[in-house]
Amino acid sequence: MPEHRSRPPAVSLPDGLRIPVGPGGRPLRVAHLTTVDMSLALLLRTELQVDVAAGFEVFGLSAPGEYVPGIEELGVTHVPLHALTRSWDLARDAAAARELTATLRRLRLDVLHTHNPKTGVLGRILGRAARVPVVVNTCHGLWLRPGDPWPRRAFVLGAEAAAARASHAELYQNATDQRTLARAVPGRRSRVVGNGTDLSRFRPDPEARTRIRTELRVSEDELLVGGVGRLVAEKGVGEYEAAARTLAGKARFVWIGPEDPDKPDAFATDGTSGVEHLGGRSDMPDVYAALDLFVLPSYREGFSRSAMEAAASGVPMVLSDIRGCREIGTHGEHLLLVPPGDAAALAAAIDRMLTEPELRARLAAAGRARALAEFDQRRVAQASLDTYRAVARRKNLGWGERPADGAGHRHDRGGGTA
Repeated sequence: MPEHRSRPPAVSLPDGLRIPVGPGGRPLRVAHLTTVDMSLALLLRTELQVDVAAGFEVFGLSAPGEYVPGIEELGVTHVPLHALTRSWDLARDAAAARELTATLRRLRLDVLHTHNPKTGVLGRILGRAARVPVVVNTCHGLWLRPGDPWPRRAFVLGAEAAAARASHAELYQNATDQRTLARAVPGRRSRVVGNGTDLSRFRPDPEARTRIRTELRVSEDELLVGGVGRLVAEKGVGEYEAAARTLAGKARFVWIGPEDPDKPDAFATDGTSGVEHLGGRSDMPDVYAALDLFVLPSYREGFSRSAMEAAASGVPMVLSDIRGCREIGTHGEHLLLVPPGDAAALAAAIDRMLTEPELRARLAAAGRARALAEFDQRRVAQASLDTYRAVARRKNLGWGERPADGAGHRHDRGGGTA
């Protein structure tokens, strides 16, 4: 593996954090497993930074892609799993399972932390088979949507229940998913940790607002509405485009997010809705600052990260009334909620926001206050560390602990041995 030659960005550790260490005080070897590198880079960025700052040897396991350099800039060793795909495919999944098993045996991990639906199932089972001492899974949202037929529900819940029995601890981003799997996962191995984002990056920024709106040629008196997410149907892109057609002339509508052609519900726009598709961008804090309204009409969320980012940026929100969005705030107090899949209701809520500036201002302020109080990603990372330590204590692994040094700690090291 390549050595880390760049120092990771500084990150402050949560106050009072106790850092678990291996026998004799050695640094722990911790790996986070996701399907694609985008999840490591975007969804787990702060958790990876906290792990590196705590002095762990940190590995990111996923299919390789364009986000790998950014992951390694954090001080994380990326280990590519070339056979891994997002969609289920028996032959490719068997190859990915063999590749993952060999990787886990080489890395000699102390902790394997799995994420995403497919890697959550494979990783928990194979991690336990490879005798990784601590196997933890985070459920970022059960891969179920309203109205799913019972065979699909049975498959999803059965796979999750089987995999959950292989892990040592299960972390949930919302209480609904925890209750759904309560029969399969005892309460002593289960915890709702919520979700968070990097509050130092996502905040109101007048200079960024001016810069992005100038780039997009949005005038001072024009309202800019934006949605964020992969271009897949389950994000509600179709309903968003329908609402934009209904409200043509009342605002500019943009959608920010990459295409995802490997997904069965990949969305192809016909270009007639008036929505400008900007693709994926690396300057999302600046983009949120430029918006007058954030909209997420998704069908399924574990705990919406884009909505947390918008809230922290002080942008008023219209979200789907689903688990994973309801956790962001209360209807009428922090945001507006609309039924998923209802383009007419979505258009009505957006129209209300566009025509009531006082409502936008009130909800934006309340949403940002809630984000500052509830959505610090470092708190979620601390819950992960607490979970690792609790499992090690229960299994008598002989770990110790040390206090965080406040500014973050990092052992000098080369790359891993895999």
